Amino acid sequence: MTLSIVIVNYNAAAALTRCLESLHQSPPSIPHDIVVVDNASSDGSAGVVRSRWPNVRVIEQTVNAGFAAGTNAGIRSSRGDLLLLLNNDTVVPAGAIDTLAGRLAAHPDAAVAGPRLIDADGHAELSFGRMISPLAELRQKAIGVLHSLEVGPVVRWIERATRQEAFVDWVSGACMLVSRADAEQVGFFDERYFLYTEDVDFCAALRARGRRILFAPAAEITHLRGRSRATAAGQMNAAYRRSQIAFYEKHHPGWAPILRAYLRLKGQEPRT
Repeated sequence: MTLSIVIVNYNAAAALTRCLESLHQSPPSIPHDIVVVDNASSDGSAGVVRSRWPNVRVIEQTVNAGFAAGTNAGIRSSRGDLLLLLNNDTVVPAGAIDTLAGRLAAHPDAAVAGPRLIDADGHAELSFGRMISPLAELRQKAIGVLHSLEVGPVVRWIERATRQEAFVDWVSGACMLVSRADAEQVGFFDERYFLYTEDVDFCAALRARGRRILFAPAAEITHLRGRSRATAAGQMNAAYRRSQIAFYEKHHPGWAPILRAYLRLKGQEPRT
């Protein structure tokens, strides 16, 4: 088996450098290549990668077409039997990728495996969940808020839940290992999602074909999430709302007008 690691980047040279450093300091034992798709960054990210890691393939997009489109461009330019879709704000410790690949190989009925994600302080992220629906979203957000407030029972529940291997509806696209054959069967990511929910949609497409999604906490990766969001909160929130509407129009069309009306009342309906 061969592996292609695909990283999408936009104006995050420092985070991308940290991610690539971790991959080169402790590379996976699987024969692999790394593809960085730069979504028209203005911070010199592509040049930094080329100067420091000439073995990394860099694809420079002329416009920022979004995460899904960038990921698809990286996949199409790669050849690995396995695809590791990795956020640029991750740090990968020694052995994590090999462990993740081993868990995916142990379950031939699984198309995707996602690791346990932790923050810089070692706190677990709830990086999997139920298929998006109004109730599931409310539940996931409530858990997230209570976790951020360090409510004891919720913190302990997340710690337990993220220690148990399980089949789930989706795993986070921050780090997702998928077989190329399965990704090709569903046509890669749906590019109507600029940012957010593309991972849930992708997992739903795979499950619709009878494949399973594995949460594999034996592999652990650090995810320094939220840093780019903090620098462009308004844009990121608008991108989330556009993806949320697109998701409901595709998967829950009866709820889409209600979602639009709710966002309009809150003054959060994004422009198309």
